[in-house]
Amino acid sequence: MHELLEQRILLLDGAMGTMIQRARLAEEDYRGARFKAWPRDLRGNNDLLSLTQPRLIRDIHRQYLDAGADIVETNTFNSTSIALADYGMQGLARELNRAAAELAGQAARACEAHVPGRPRFVAGVLGPTNKTASISPDVNDPGFRAVRFQELVAAYGEAAAGLLEGGIDLLLLETVFDTLNAKAALFAIEQTFETSGRRVPLIISGTITDASGRTLSGQTAEAFYNSVRHGRPLVVGFNCALGAKELRPYVEELSGLAEEFVSCHPNAGLPNAFGGNGDTPDLMARELGEWGR
Repeated sequence: MHELLEQRILLLDGAMGTMIQRARLAEEDYRGARFKAWPRDLRGNNDLLSLTQPRLIRDIHRQYLDAGADIVETNTFNSTSIALADYGMQGLARELNRAAAELAGQAARACEAHVPGRPRFVAGVLGPTNKTASISPDVNDPGFRAVRFQELVAAYGEAAAGLLEGGIDLLLLETVFDTLNAKAALFAIEQTFETSGRRVPLIISGTITDASGRTLSGQTAEAFYNSVRHGRPLVVGFNCALGAKELRPYVEELSGLAEEFVSCHPNAGLPNAFGGNGDTPDLMARELGEWGR
């Protein structure tokens, strides 16, 4: 992968959630046979589909690979025990990560067999979780924290172990809005590498949340980079929150700072009042095409 990055831009796939939405799945589709009697509603738990609708998830990976993606992301954005607790499924974290990695790997290997000579890579996704270690969720108690550093380390370590068992080619720590969460993840990743005896390349991708040019925990692009560079990533970048046009200056700033390769996967514009996004494929292609040139 390092050799390829020195030669050309590698293309990451696109969003998983919007592709799942197109399938218009019902509650029973999410449950499948295994979770038919689960006591909580499961519709919206997209990561669970790696177990209950594996064909759908594998087909989404295939579509992105057919469109030219060099790297496909596992369907594991919320597959930590912390995030899965919303559905009472924290005990499934390791299994979900392993299953999702295997599905993405199957799609990638099939594509390589169909187009020999062009390697495809599976990025094991570690999302930010739905809790923040730096900010209190209670405006009346600024010192309160909904999650502790060691809890994050344990959750990230379990997820990373499952991804490695599933055969990923690299780890993608993405949508970092709280760098303290990311530091817990980096600590867990290093522990997991040592325990498993296997080390894979790492991409760290933060998120600038609005026009202030800062992460949710208040860091500028430069501060974010200097806070995570000790993780020795192969690639560092930004994703989410902003559309390509709005995200460009921060990626440009990062590219002038980073000693590593730089990545970016923006949203399709800022979300509007109805939850949709404003950028069309043509608009995004023109913007990103200019970046690439």
